[in-house]
Order: sequence, then C-alpha cells, then structure tokens
Amino acid sequence: MRQGNSMKFVLGMVLSFALLSAGEIKIAVAANVSYAIEPLKKAFYVLYPKTNIEVILGSSGKLTAQIKNGAPYDLFMSANIKYTEILYKEGIAVTKPVVYAQGALAYLSVQSQDFTQGMKLLTEDKIKKIAIANPKTAPYGVAAVEALKHANVYEAVKKKFVYGESISQTVTYAMTAADIGFIAKSSLFSPQMAHLKEGIHWSDVDETLYTPIEQGMVILKKAEGNSEVKDFYDFMLSAKAQEILKHFGYTVE
Repeated sequence: MRQGNSMKFVLGMVLSFALLSAGEIKIAVAANVSYAIEPLKKAFYVLYPKTNIEVILGSSGKLTAQIKNGAPYDLFMSANIKYTEILYKEGIAVTKPVVYAQGALAYLSVQSQDFTQGMKLLTEDKIKKIAIANPKTAPYGVAAVEALKHANVYEAVKKKFVYGESISQTVTYAMTAADIGFIAKSSLFSPQMAHLKEGIHWSDVDETLYTPIEQGMVILKKAEGNSEVKDFYDFMLSAKAQEILKHFGYTVE
C-alpha cells in the first residue's frame, strides 16, 4: 500500500509539472481571422510547442463587451483597432494597440453576377437579400455600410439587409440565405471557397469607398507579465505570421 501511495504521489507530481510546463493562453479573436488562425497556431507551435492556445471567436463588439465584463482572456485580436483603443484607455489592456493586419471587404454570391456594375448590381430586382455583418458589433459591417453610402445606393438597398452577428455568420448567410453578401476578403482564401471565381462569384469592394480596416491587438490586464502571451503577441508581428496573414488576403506592412 505504501509503495502504491508513493507511486501515486510521484505520478501526481509528474502530471502537475507537465501541466505547469504546458501553459494555456486564451485569445479572443475577431471572426474574420477564423480562416487564418489555425495556420497561425500551427506556425507558433513549431516555435513554442509547450504553449497551448485556446481561441474564442466572435464579433469584435461582443468580445469587447465580454472583456469589459471580466472574461478571462489574455490577448485580444480585434477586427478594428478602435475596440482595442477603448480597452487601453480604460486600463483593461496593458499594451498600446498595434495594427497586426489590414483587412479588406469583398462581396460574394454563389450565383454568377455581373460585378462590372459595381455597387449598382445590388439595386437590381433579382437581388432580394443582402447579407451584411451587424454594424453595431462587427467592423466589417461598419465598412460595408460606409461603402454603400459612398456609392449612393444605401437608401435603395437597406431594406434588403440580412444581418449576421459576426463576419463568419455573414459568410454563411451569403452562401445560403441571401443573394449576395459583404464579407471579409480573408474568408475567400479558405479551402471551402476554392471553387468560387473572382469576377463571377465575388469581387473586391472599391477600397476608396470605406475607411481602411486596421485590425488591432492588445495584451489584456489578466496576462500582464505572462511570458507565453508575450511570445504569441511578438509572433503575430513577426515575418512568419505576417506572411500567413498576407496569404489570407490581408495587407501587412
């Protein structure tokens, strides 16, 4: 019995040490990055195999609200730097916001469309439903509304809107419940979208129609002094991470 208890004690100590050695960090990530986050994690694990990353995806507005209400996240990757600036000003973030990527807006349809018309395409009678991310919580929704207004078609098409709570939900709506939708260009680089053709199923939204989507990142107060969180933060600004983001359609410096 004594030997058995001794073995249990040793095994318990080994397991405890293993858990301490393999830290877990929680990262709140804007939904538009959902297509790139797995390759980013994979590249990070090559450098830091003992750190486990838990990703919480959502709209930037909802994630910000969760963080303000005490959600135990360590790092926040927003779709708009404005949300991270708010957290920094309120002392909830401990690092000054930095831009880790610049996102782009596209519109997508599973049916063939004449994208040479530009935004006027949306006013056609055959376009009955337009998927758009909720501008109250999703920066890509804000950008879409801004683009529509600058193209002078917003009033003509706003009754057609079908709102997604995040940009990833909006992609789903664009593929299933709407005739066309405004999405993050990054989603087009996922394998599931490979069959969709530029100029037939999707097109870039003219970047002069909306404010550049600067995506911001901060370390949150809970993780102050956490070396593993700092490792991931630094990795996101590294050449390797920037290369991955560029592959998914983001603009990087």
